Amino acid sequence: MDFELGSLLVVDDMEANRDLLTRRLQRQGHKVTVATNGREALGLIKQQSFDLILCDIMMPEMDGYQVLEELKADPGLRHIPVIMISALDDMESVVRCIELGAEDYLFKPFNPTLLKARIGVCLEKKRLRDQEQAYLKQIQLEQEKSEHLLLSILPKPVAEQLKQNQQTIAENFTAATVLFADIVGFTQIASARSPIETVRLLNEIFSAFDYLAEKHNLEKIKTIGDAYMVVGGIPTYRVDHAAAIADMALDMQDATAQFNQQTGEFITLRIGISTGPVVAGVIGTKKFIYDLWGDTVNTASRMESQGLPGCIQVTEATYTCLNQTFEFEPRGAIEIKGKGKMMTYLLKKRL
Repeated sequence: MDFELGSLLVVDDMEANRDLLTRRLQRQGHKVTVATNGREALGLIKQQSFDLILCDIMMPEMDGYQVLEELKADPGLRHIPVIMISALDDMESVVRCIELGAEDYLFKPFNPTLLKARIGVCLEKKRLRDQEQAYLKQIQLEQEKSEHLLLSILPKPVAEQLKQNQQTIAENFTAATVLFADIVGFTQIASARSPIETVRLLNEIFSAFDYLAEKHNLEKIKTIGDAYMVVGGIPTYRVDHAAAIADMALDMQDATAQFNQQTGEFITLRIGISTGPVVAGVIGTKKFIYDLWGDTVNTASRMESQGLPGCIQVTEATYTCLNQTFEFEPRGAIEIKGKGKMMTYLLKKRL
């Protein structure tokens, strides 16, 4: 039978016992450290790593029972196996040590063959425990990666519903504010670049928008080509959803201007905002997304597509929510596809 080798700590106040045990263990190939009492042993255990502790019971300052109690009460040390070696041969001492968490108990004078076998078994059990903990830690890391990936796709409350195997995830929100942003003349911009350069451009701009969505505690819904969609008040309601979206829209303009200044580009946004009821939910079973539906969403899209380059166009509902805290310029009644004439406003700045 092959025996495990390890780093062992021998704790005994008798020098002759320590020397005898140390020599035998070293001949077996183990690395051995010694301590003359329990308090010294605890100090060593906290400074370096041991695979097994062989501990006497009757010692000055701190006896073996106390050492066991201290070890097993510490979550960071309780995994270290302990073999008690003592001249006390009464069953009461054996039971007490086992109850306190000792792995094994050997009587003095000990049989060298039995000692070797007991140490080998303890080290093998510890190796298996360590291996199990490593596997569990790896599983936890993989679970955290999966969780992070899921939360990058879905809002946390929705992800929790999905993990509970909820079949249909859909909810009606009576008040939310939806924003669509589009890069003006993107077709011409993309035609002058390679596909990789185009994707890099979009990634840099949209990554800045992602940061702003997180900053304003808003929910990014998706990107569609060169369009960016974000919503306020979903999936967790907030009374200031319209103001948060307006602040983000202004910040998006600032971020784009900064991007142009740093890169020499001439990127211009067209932004549309609408406030009202929406339905939100998850569709599909593969490559699923959290999406929005309803007239408010369609109107926000129209506000963007029929807006002005470099401007933020909002509906009258959004204007009504914000006209006391933001400055607007009336654009007047314009023809909106599928809606007829609508009164719209251009958001300028926060008051």
